[in-house]
Amino acid sequence: MYTFSSKLKTFSFILMAVGLLGIGYGFLSAPKDIQAVEAILAADAHGSAHGVPAEAQAATEESHVATEVAHEVAQAPVANKVADTATEAHDSIQAPVAAEPAHTSTEAQADSAEHKVDAHTEHQEHLEHVLHQLQNKPWAALYVACIFFMLVSLGVLAFYAIQQVAQSGWSPVLFRVMQGITAYLPVGSVIFFIILVLCGLHFNHLFVWLGEGVTKPGHANYDEIIAGKSGYLNFPFWIIRAAIFLGGWNLYRYYSRKNCLAQDESSDDSFYKKNFKISAGFLVFFIVTESIMSWDWIMSVDPHWFSTLFGWYVFASFLVSGVTIICLVSLYLKSKGYLEHVNTSHIHDLAKFMFGFSVFWTYLWFSQFMLIWYANIPEEVTYFVTRIQLYNLPFFGAVVMNFLFPVLILINTDFKRISWVLVMAGIVILLGHYIDFFNMIMPGTVGDQWFIGVSEIASVLFFLGLFIYVVFTALTKAPLLPKRNPFIEESKHFHY
Repeated sequence: MYTFSSKLKTFSFILMAVGLLGIGYGFLSAPKDIQAVEAILAADAHGSAHGVPAEAQAATEESHVATEVAHEVAQAPVANKVADTATEAHDSIQAPVAAEPAHTSTEAQADSAEHKVDAHTEHQEHLEHVLHQLQNKPWAALYVACIFFMLVSLGVLAFYAIQQVAQSGWSPVLFRVMQGITAYLPVGSVIFFIILVLCGLHFNHLFVWLGEGVTKPGHANYDEIIAGKSGYLNFPFWIIRAAIFLGGWNLYRYYSRKNCLAQDESSDDSFYKKNFKISAGFLVFFIVTESIMSWDWIMSVDPHWFSTLFGWYVFASFLVSGVTIICLVSLYLKSKGYLEHVNTSHIHDLAKFMFGFSVFWTYLWFSQFMLIWYANIPEEVTYFVTRIQLYNLPFFGAVVMNFLFPVLILINTDFKRISWVLVMAGIVILLGHYIDFFNMIMPGTVGDQWFIGVSEIASVLFFLGLFIYVVFTALTKAPLLPKRNPFIEESKHFHY
């Protein structure tokens, strides 16, 4: 039986405590009104690193324009009066000539005042928009970290189900590791579901289509495209789908683990056969719900955009992350003297999956990017233009971390058996796919106001600490070797 190290447990508590403090700071430091936003933008214009300088400069210029509006409007009646007086004075001599310039001058000044009033209104709308973005920042950071760790555990669950259905002979010695990692799924699901409910209750502005009046014709926020999707994108249907997806995944996780533990005490293979059947059913349920989940929870952040490859793309991202976590946890347990039957051949196979799924992710990334970029349809290509212009470093950095680095390292067969190489590659892959989720969610929620700061780091630390605590606590609840699995002997003697 595995014993949870007191040092690791303390480390997880420290991560959660520091993370909570940072998350709280992120929410407390978010601006509360447009006056605070104006101050932030003005500070940006003078070199403060709170956002994009060009945007701040534009906002500051708009502020100066807005300041002049009231003055111009106040002066307009005076100017009109002077013009009228001049017209009367010259009326007897040059009436036909003088009247028209005075009238033209009055109209020009009125148009100028009206234009500046419009500029003032636009400036106020801009400040309101930036306010929503900056208030979204701690929420979006929390959302990215929460969904990432939850989907990592889901990826492990899917990989476990595939091993069950394939009746794999190499992997049973790793089943309890996989089950321990999937123990995070119920915890992550509850937290994530709460965040979704808070989104629907308008605690944040993460999802534009949940905004007030976006589907009501005549409303200031009316959006015709979103209104056309309102039969699908509406809060009641959306949250019901979320409950079904999360409930279905967790039910499979519960019964598959229960049957696996029962198989240890069984005199036949009845529980193994039950697991085979429910695993096959789960994979059908999973592949459908995973696609819809990716539309609901990630793609709908940009409700005007869609991609038919998106479900597969998200799946590849969290699946390779899940396999990477299995490898890292296995290496850790192996270093502590556990998993005596796990050898370099098992680790080599995990590394091959890390390599293969990294290539698969890159194939989907390139296919989605190349087809949309080459077609150059405005409503499609805007998605990538935004990310290339505003998120250039994380956008292309994710490709380097998720493709170039793992391919160059893991293409070597010998490296797939060296622990420190796999740990290094695994950390880079996990960071790269966190950034991938960051790229998918942040542009539609915070726009150009992004920055990997306290909120983002703290959110990762909190969920990492929670993940470590839940996973390693679960590993203490059962023996690390499933004794009665029909393929356990083949797995124990797996060498090549």
